[in-house]
Amino acid sequence: MAERRRSEQLSGEYGAALESAVIADASVSISTRHRVVVLIPAHNESEAIAETVTALSRQSRLPDEVIVVSDNSSDDTVDLAERAGAYVTETVGNKYKKAGALNQVLSVVLPRLQEDDFVLIQDADSVLDPEFIESALSHLAADSRLGAVGGVFRGQDGGGFVGHLQRNEYARYARDVRRLKGRCLVVTGTAAVFRASTLQHVRSARLSREIPVGDGHGGVYDTTVLTEDNEISFALMHLGYKILSPKGCTLTTEVMPTWRELWAQRLRWKRGAIENCVQYGLTRVTAPYWARQLVTMLGILVTTAYLATIVWSLVALGSLSIQPFWLALTGVFVMERVITLRDRGKVRQMIAATLYELPFDIFLQVCHGKAYLDSAMNRERRW
Repeated sequence: MAERRRSEQLSGEYGAALESAVIADASVSISTRHRVVVLIPAHNESEAIAETVTALSRQSRLPDEVIVVSDNSSDDTVDLAERAGAYVTETVGNKYKKAGALNQVLSVVLPRLQEDDFVLIQDADSVLDPEFIESALSHLAADSRLGAVGGVFRGQDGGGFVGHLQRNEYARYARDVRRLKGRCLVVTGTAAVFRASTLQHVRSARLSREIPVGDGHGGVYDTTVLTEDNEISFALMHLGYKILSPKGCTLTTEVMPTWRELWAQRLRWKRGAIENCVQYGLTRVTAPYWARQLVTMLGILVTTAYLATIVWSLVALGSLSIQPFWLALTGVFVMERVITLRDRGKVRQMIAATLYELPFDIFLQVCHGKAYLDSAMNRERRW
């Protein structure tokens, strides 16, 4: 079975096989004139893939095709995805992780789509809420300069205490995006919808060197970066598009279950964001991102000074004596922790006032500092 799928990758039979993956429903109330194709890159996602695919059958606007792109999977990802109703294709010789897997399938899928068709690209561990596709299409239809519509995510259950901290973090992120009416810095890789013509534009812009060419093969995604979602957001905005994460496009996504896995994830995210800024240089688009990097660096310095003051007080004075400035800063921090957690309920808000999340914030700042150091010293990059 696996060999048959591989042989179909670049053959004429591949297009016919895609047609067999159609998910249709005559009762769909909104226009189905434009096709929606879902691409789900997956590497050993047997624990999540069935639920991810099944959630797509509950969409108020059903997708027309669901394609799981299995990238060197050694578990039951393929079988479980097929049982859930998806068509599964497998990558051939891919060495470039998620970006490489997507480039392979997009090179076949995009030529078969009309310019005004849509492509939904989502992670294999993300479960879309029922209105996601319908909401995304409505926003894309209303604004021709909207290059991509991304999701607003919540953390899935599990992961113990570290999972709980991530769910708090994601709730604060969702609040920020909602207050900004969907304006976002990055089209999240958890799930995003693009026009087919937009992805074609990105690919042609790489070939013409309007934007960084990546690996030089002209793929939609740059396979040389650590954070392909951040890079394609930069690419879209440099080509004149806008990006949006509207409140109707919600989903849940996996949280990292251990501190070690969280460290690896965030180090990749943070280093990738830094290197994307360097890759594009200082431009009108990247200026706010450079500013955020500067603010983050200042935050690390302030936190270091704050903790050093506490340690000095305990060691030199033998007691805890916090200066008024630091006391006032602590009060502001407490208020921010409480107010921004409203979406998680009053009990969690009250608990947040204890500053029990402070070690988590320090953890993230140390991770960011490590990302700066690794980038500056050009250390080996790890996925």
